[in-house]
Amino acid sequence: MIDVYQAIATRRDVRAEYTGELIGEEQLRRVLAAGHAAPSVGNSQPWDFVVVQQQQRLAAFAEHVAGRRKAFAESLPEARKHTFEPIKIEGICESGTGVVVTYNPERGGPHILGRHTIDETGLMSVALAIQNMWLAATAEGLGMGWVSFYEEQFLAEFVGCVAPVRPLAWLCLGPVTHLEQVPDLERFGWRDRRPLDNAIHRERLR
Repeated sequence: MIDVYQAIATRRDVRAEYTGELIGEEQLRRVLAAGHAAPSVGNSQPWDFVVVQQQQRLAAFAEHVAGRRKAFAESLPEARKHTFEPIKIEGICESGTGVVVTYNPERGGPHILGRHTIDETGLMSVALAIQNMWLAATAEGLGMGWVSFYEEQFLAEFVGCVAPVRPLAWLCLGPVTHLEQVPDLERFGWRDRRPLDNAIHRERLR
């Protein structure tokens, strides 16, 4: 098992490297347990995990995502469109498993310790659960990819979310042949990573 720094360095947003095998139930539960172990504001644990593995449902969501991808591509200037064209944005069917992470802002009741002045800490808590899952998946030798090309209302209805509960992420999860050494968006020339020194500031941002 790799250590946490190796997991951070090797974690990738996986699209094209899935083997097509289905993740084992024990591995799946370990990844979900890592997410459920995340810290949360007021210990509210505002997440739920909806596991989607039926092939026809994966195909239906993939079809919806393909439509959103096309709409995004058509909105781009010509040069950016050519850069985007070879970038694969999902592995919904190839991974064999989708994990939809939802957010329930009412979990924990009306008086959530720590959320009184910054309501977004509930959303941040769910993001921490997702990051835990991602690092756990990497440590397990699995791939994970975050799909964001969808209409939120479509996904809410797809997994049975009733407001105020929201779906925050569809995560593709499954065994992979390998993890790319360079992230896809850097490899395909979409955007490079900023140097660390550009992100570090002392005392004030400016």
